[in-house]
Amino acid sequence: MSFFRRCFLYLDTIKKSMIIGRILEGEKKIKFNEKINCTNCKKLVPGGMQTGESYHKTKLFEKDLENFKKSYLCGMCRDKKRRK
Repeated sequence: MSFFRRCFLYLDTIKKSMIIGRILEGEKKIKFNEKINCTNCKKLVPGGMQTGESYHKTKLFEKDLENFKKSYLCGMCRDKKRRK
């Protein structure tokens, strides 16, 4: 996953849902649930995900989502990795 795409991936702390990809200004948000587990401890990620209407269900979206699933670390595992 490129740096450009990773910068658009963040946790929306108000709505408790993760945003993946890009959402253009004024664009409708698509909310969806995806089963994502931490690659280290196998904990299920809470909450849903959001993306922009124009990005949802594109080939690039599917590719980014698969890459994200393969490399996702929960907060505790991510912090352990940073401390090493």
